[in-house]
Amino acid sequence: MEQLLRRVLETEPVEVADLAAFWDATASARDEWELPVDRALAGGAFADRIGFAFAGGYAAALHALVPATAGALTALCATEEGGAHPRAIKTSLTRDGGGFRLDGKKKWGTIASKAAWLLVVASIGEDGGKNRLRVVRVPAGAPGVTISPANAPFVPEIPHAEITLAGVAVPADAVLPGDGYDDYLKPFRTVEDLHVHAALLGYLIGVVRRHRLGSELAERLCALAVTTRALAVADAKAETTHVALAGMLGLVTGVVADVEQRWTAAGDERTRWQRDRALLEVAGKARAARRERAWQVLAG
Repeated sequence: MEQLLRRVLETEPVEVADLAAFWDATASARDEWELPVDRALAGGAFADRIGFAFAGGYAAALHALVPATAGALTALCATEEGGAHPRAIKTSLTRDGGGFRLDGKKKWGTIASKAAWLLVVASIGEDGGKNRLRVVRVPAGAPGVTISPANAPFVPEIPHAEITLAGVAVPADAVLPGDGYDDYLKPFRTVEDLHVHAALLGYLIGVVRRHRLGSELAERLCALAVTTRALAVADAKAETTHVALAGMLGLVTGVVADVEQRWTAAGDERTRWQRDRALLEVAGKARAARRERAWQVLAG
């Protein structure tokens, strides 16, 4: 951890035009680190905007969830017209010879238009009234996959897309082991929060250094980075992890407010921050519900 923090504190951002260029320019620096959360933190330090940091953290989260995605931009494709709840998943995975066939439509795929791989949540049918889900790993350019850009309200550096899957051939070894909901979709929000915030903290450490906002802020951000790293290797399904994560997110909110109060100098980076900071508020209701459930379980 000492070496990683030292590297983050010394890193200068790369100046690139888009997400693909950022991903390529920072590949070798990310690959120095084994843990996905370390890659997120290191990658965030190279960002000069929230969008690039978020995308790196998002990719690191999927790497933590599915190690085979390491080094590649990957999109989790779950949300459909009715949402991402298991009952809303209509995309089907059916037997076809020695493999499977994938059919359906996903309404929202973060960075899907730039991804090399798609992790598609699909149904294999119902059992006792429960929609049984699996996750399949599909090349973004596979025959039968159509990716159409979708508009996002902010952060233009993070592309979104609709995905149509029409008779996509899926080999048996591309179906990930385990339950699609319990092992992937359900823990992903926790895994994503941790890795995205690791990247955000890496980015903010750079902001504090570049704009000379004070060593005390840098110290608090480094302490939060260490906390985030510890939680990222903990059990993402454990109530204790969720309680500690809620506390960590509250501390991040406080330090972000302090950064904004001191960051008064005008400039392109500050303008982008103001434009895109709404990204920090996404999923607030889901986080509050996760915290409440954790406390209920711990209270017996």
